[in-house]
Amino acid sequence: MESSEIVVGLDVGTTKIAAIVGRRNDLGKIEILGSGKTESIGVNRGVVSNIEKTVQSITRAVREAEERSNVDIKFVNVGIAGQHIKSIQQRGSIMRNSYDEEISREDIDKLIENMHKLVMQPGEEIINVIPQEFIVDDEAGIKEPVGMAGVKLEANFHIITGQIAAAKNLNRCVNKAGMEVDALILEPIASADAVLSDEEKEAGVVLVDIGGGTTDMAIFQDNIIRHSAVIPLGGSIVTEDIKEGCSIIKSQAEALKIKFGSALANNNRDEEVISIPGLRGRPPKEITLRNLASIIQARMEEILEHVYYEVRNSGYEKKMIAGMVLTGGGAQLKHIAQLAEFTTGLDTRIGYPNEHLASSVPEEVTSPMFATGVGLVIHGLKKLDYQNEKNKGAPDNARRKKGGFFDSIVKKGKNFFDDDGLK
Repeated sequence: MESSEIVVGLDVGTTKIAAIVGRRNDLGKIEILGSGKTESIGVNRGVVSNIEKTVQSITRAVREAEERSNVDIKFVNVGIAGQHIKSIQQRGSIMRNSYDEEISREDIDKLIENMHKLVMQPGEEIINVIPQEFIVDDEAGIKEPVGMAGVKLEANFHIITGQIAAAKNLNRCVNKAGMEVDALILEPIASADAVLSDEEKEAGVVLVDIGGGTTDMAIFQDNIIRHSAVIPLGGSIVTEDIKEGCSIIKSQAEALKIKFGSALANNNRDEEVISIPGLRGRPPKEITLRNLASIIQARMEEILEHVYYEVRNSGYEKKMIAGMVLTGGGAQLKHIAQLAEFTTGLDTRIGYPNEHLASSVPEEVTSPMFATGVGLVIHGLKKLDYQNEKNKGAPDNARRKKGGFFDSIVKKGKNFFDDDGLK
């Protein structure tokens, strides 16, 4: 395969930074060439809080991925999250000249580009513009208008906005690590690409990505994204609760959560006790598994109640036929699926990013904590497919590396980070 078909996803999270290098094989599955993972130092609740430390962490993860994949990484698809992320619904329209000419990709690109011109709140900018469905001459419910006749082309859009400063800082970290941002993608959308099937998206499903600093969610119905949100709570706050509740240090709390943690207190017995070494010269502490699970359950219930609040507000609560899919590092917590069902009433499964992966991928990459990274690779490959499809019908001298819908995203992303473009 050509090197241009190799795509890199960079997941800059609160607890870890992961770089994943992949490409599509002859069978249409994603082949992972290499991956790198390191502790994230300098990111707080999905937002960069220390540029220098974040650059160091990104560099380590990318170097590891380069060594394993034997690929020189220059361009990356980066996931963005954080409490500052918001989503809005908007309708846009354009008028075409005649019925004789078919609706083309250029018309759709123009419609999407117009949405990027919406006036935002001071300090905010549009990150992604996602078409939901199109309306041609008042005929609604059209998913693919290319080739149709019509004068008035309209569309409903799901628009994702974020703070300029947060995105600029993320871009600056990638640049200082010696790379360029090819595309900026909302993390729950990337995770959804990795763990959801087309049938689930059509039936109605809520994707919940429980990360270290944030819990990201996206609701799909009829293969259309209907709602997205970022909840500023994640696995890190559970670790903090264990640390405070058990009077132990953070590293011990994290180890307890991973090895013995459970989201359901009633599934543990009082006589099950863990002994934790005391600090220098102090006796060890004894903690029952039931008490540990009680601390975890209280916080996870709060997070899931936030998720359910967003589901109710979206208006699609009764249309979630496929229920809920949990992914991210927090989805590895024992009994979390059962707690989610008790809290929300929705059928729940754990989402592993192996829906589109080749059978030869390393086992560690199929863990839920790598869902966002794998999804970023998938998103990047979709962008390449779109460009290649568009270039097929273009004259040789008109072909460009980037095109269409994704070009508008990348172009907007570059303006987003341009100092001169700040309002």
